Amino acid sequence: MNERIFGVDVGGTTVKIGLFDREGTLLRKWEIPTRREDEGKNILPDTAASILQEMKEQNILPENVLGVGLGVPGPVLPDGTVERCVNLGWKETVDLDDTLGKLLGGIPVTAGNDANVAALGEVWKGAGVGRSSAVMVTLGTGVGGGIVINGEIICGAHGMGGEIGHMHIRDDDLDVCNCGGQGCVEQSASATGLVREAKRVLAANPDTESSMRKSGDALDSRRIIDCAKDGDALASQAVDTMANYLGRALANIAMVVDPEAFIIGGGVSRAGAFLTDIVTRYYHRYSPLSKKKSYIVLASLGNDAGMYGAAKLVLNRFGKS
Repeated sequence: MNERIFGVDVGGTTVKIGLFDREGTLLRKWEIPTRREDEGKNILPDTAASILQEMKEQNILPENVLGVGLGVPGPVLPDGTVERCVNLGWKETVDLDDTLGKLLGGIPVTAGNDANVAALGEVWKGAGVGRSSAVMVTLGTGVGGGIVINGEIICGAHGMGGEIGHMHIRDDDLDVCNCGGQGCVEQSASATGLVREAKRVLAANPDTESSMRKSGDALDSRRIIDCAKDGDALASQAVDTMANYLGRALANIAMVVDPEAFIIGGGVSRAGAFLTDIVTRYYHRYSPLSKKKSYIVLASLGNDAGMYGAAKLVLNRFGKS
């Protein structure tokens, strides 16, 4: 039987949908707009309609669909419910598995947090291939994370497993994070955090020349990293601070779950080995207990990681017979 799986990655702008076979081959992928208006009430119906249309066009019978996996930007509980997804407009609890399943006429659905799901995708078909455990850290506007142990996502009892970005890591940072806390990893290691740190450094050294000043209010993380690569001292200081706190966070995580690999993704990861080499140096400094270390590698699936991981969710839950 040629069973098919749908992997869905729900983002704030688009919903990415992939059609897979049971071996994890991506057969087709497409996107639909994420309609967040009216508290996001159209998102799941739109997703179901798109999947059903694809099934019709590809002559896929419901009984030949093993299931639909779904990744959403919020803490998903083990029962498939999410209490809220601010980025999608969902202010009340949504039973993802049950609601989308009914819209699909009873096709099985399983859901997870988008960062956790992306981590699962990277372990299955990306940078973590050949490893059974990994922690993925996504460095974008914020810092996301996902923990995979023995091929399974660790989401925790309350869906908070893998919320790496909101670990407290810095006592001298008194600004309030979006989560309400202070000194979070996200405040130092995200793209936003790097820009904030660079502006701090520029303000503290008004007489020091720096090519970052030419960008003015348009200064972004890419520009900072490019300046650091070119030897700009103040840009290098900002990047070093970011890498320091990220390396410290990875060391703390390693002392708890000891993964085979850390997978670094997100927009900031485009800095490549320039960034990971500095992070690795600090990671080694803060984890002296053993000479055997987790590898730090760059993610390889890009924006498709969520779709792959969502498909693997289906295999993990419904495909073990």
